[in-house]
Amino acid sequence: MGGPVDSIAKQGREKVALVAGATGLVGKELVKSLLHSGSDWTLIYGIARQTPYDNYGNANEGAPFCRYRFVQCDLLDQEQTAKKLGDLAGRVTHLFWVTWTSQFPLDTPDCCAQNRAMLTNTLDALLIPGSPALRHICLQTGTKHYVSLKAPGLAGPYLEEEILESDDMSKFEPIVLPTKGGHDHDHEMDAPHMYNFYYDIERLVMERASQGLVNSWSVHRPGLLFGASSRSYFNVMGSLCMYASLCQHLGMPFHFYGTKFCWEEHYINMSDARIVADQQIWWASSSHEPGNNGEAFNAVDVAPFIWKQVWPALAYKFGIKCKSEETNNWLSEEKCYAEIMHDKEQVWDEIVSANGLRKTKIEDLANWGFLDSLFRFSGKLLAAPGKAERLGFMPPCTYTDANTESVLYWVDRIREMRFIP
Repeated sequence: MGGPVDSIAKQGREKVALVAGATGLVGKELVKSLLHSGSDWTLIYGIARQTPYDNYGNANEGAPFCRYRFVQCDLLDQEQTAKKLGDLAGRVTHLFWVTWTSQFPLDTPDCCAQNRAMLTNTLDALLIPGSPALRHICLQTGTKHYVSLKAPGLAGPYLEEEILESDDMSKFEPIVLPTKGGHDHDHEMDAPHMYNFYYDIERLVMERASQGLVNSWSVHRPGLLFGASSRSYFNVMGSLCMYASLCQHLGMPFHFYGTKFCWEEHYINMSDARIVADQQIWWASSSHEPGNNGEAFNAVDVAPFIWKQVWPALAYKFGIKCKSEETNNWLSEEKCYAEIMHDKEQVWDEIVSANGLRKTKIEDLANWGFLDSLFRFSGKLLAAPGKAERLGFMPPCTYTDANTESVLYWVDRIREMRFIP
């Protein structure tokens, strides 16, 4: 991994970033933003289990890629992580943690243990005895910090008002859902305990910070993430683009298969991956007072997101027309995506071949079960977005308060990646 840029990093004069989860929705945007933010970041390392499809996996392709190094590594493998990241100890100044593993159900102790192990392996490799402390760690979790990581519908009835950012450590225990209609999220009530790995990784970073191994850290909680990747399990844009492409090819109706509530209501926050990435870089680059640790930010878009307002523009983007001018004719509660899309593998192979697309399987982009859960959410999960802005974060105006434009932007990016026609 040596070279002139690495030599500068060794001298400790510049900032060196490590992005864990560099091929995911936010990870890709972090790498892109860090590379294009001038000379402020001397070197960027990206880590992922699988190699990426684009230039952000290739070093030495000219500016700005000469400042990027991709490291393929399974962070669950302790020996492999120590071997591949050991050379980075003392070099990396900032860690952006935007990865997670889902080998077990999300609300189980096994899931918590695995995600803690991934971060433990990484920190053990970077924080060897005698190495400098990390200047900052950005943890990305999600707004389900406030409720449950079980199926989306479980959380909905319990949250019917906006929730504010909180670093209240009373939440760092297996979460207890309040009874329906309750809004006091700091108190236990009669409800089943739920596990959430978000608390485990926050606790782990807190422990390392208390040992003087981490100077400062923060946690960033997006809502429903919108971005472009084939390496993400909960990939709403990949799922919608796959669905629209199949509908256009087969002449199928482009229905919103879900509930009227989810069609018409602002029930979940949209989080554009660019804004989430920029918020993390902004706070990681800020000067922090001693003890100013564990700041929590909801990384959500300001504008209310309503599917009914976005769906017609999305259909038009794929050349799909509704038979009637009535917007509600897009809505159908009769079927589910897992039912109507389960047998389309051969059709997708034909689309890929006919259009010269990058070879992918449906499951690389789409998660029909996730789409069904999302469009049948039984309540509201809304997080207040204002804290970062009050502290000085100014997201670029080109992608704020513009939900439809954001959705269409990501369609264009997914097309540029040659995943859809």
